[in-house]
Amino acid sequence: MFAGFERQRIDVGEIAVNAVIGGRGAPLLLLHGYPQTHAIWRKVAPRLAERFLVVATDLRGYGDSSKPAGLPDHSNYSKRAMALDQVEVMRALGYERFFVCGHDRGARVAHRLALEHRERVAKLAVLDIAPTKAMYEQTTMAFAQAYYHWFFLIQPSPLPETLIGANPEAWLRHHMARHAGLQPFLPDAWPQYVRCFDPAAIHASCEDYRAAASIDLEHDAQSIAAGRKVECPVLALWGAHGVIERLFKPLDEWRRVAADVRGQALPCGHYIPEEAPDLLAAALQNFFDGDP
Repeated sequence: MFAGFERQRIDVGEIAVNAVIGGRGAPLLLLHGYPQTHAIWRKVAPRLAERFLVVATDLRGYGDSSKPAGLPDHSNYSKRAMALDQVEVMRALGYERFFVCGHDRGARVAHRLALEHRERVAKLAVLDIAPTKAMYEQTTMAFAQAYYHWFFLIQPSPLPETLIGANPEAWLRHHMARHAGLQPFLPDAWPQYVRCFDPAAIHASCEDYRAAASIDLEHDAQSIAAGRKVECPVLALWGAHGVIERLFKPLDEWRRVAADVRGQALPCGHYIPEEAPDLLAAALQNFFDGDP
């Protein structure tokens, strides 16, 4: 995977972030989701590297990045903290302004990054999510059934960690296959996803979700009360066969929190970078046009 890319482990203060870097042109930061790693971009990054300097990282708590124990208030897994990690990565690489694309949890980090570091983010693409606050506030029986893991992973430690830790690969198979089957991840990415889903990552990813249901909602409410919106152009893409299409109106939701939004559904499920890489690469190349 990622032939021609350089791998770096970048110290950003209290943690180190694992990244692969390749290509040339305007800098583009790619952020993965749960329960994956930067490997989700393996089919897309080489095409993007033809026109961009691509930086694909492992989020705090995932992959080969540091996985600190969660704090009592979950603040070290807030999207604010995770966004700052990525700002420091890009600064360490010499980029003060850049494009960002995030999938799933990475899109939630990217959303907070664009809100709090607006001078850094020239354009933002979010894949298969609606804003966190909107999704919690619109919870229905259908949503709770489809995204039951949101409510399982936020239970106090060590309950979900213990249950998942009894058979981590079985959990990965169950969670990922129910959205797309396993074929999109085989053969190359699956061994990495299993390798990286160790006890520290299981705990860290639960902390990610616990933060989303607590401190992240506080930060979202503060931003809304202050009238702050994402100011840069936003591209929202989602799977036509997924939960976001079925239960939400993603463009409407993003237009409530961002000033300039466009987007569409793609003919796939949740894992857009692995299910529809060619369509995604074309859409991102078109959107991230010009200099940041």
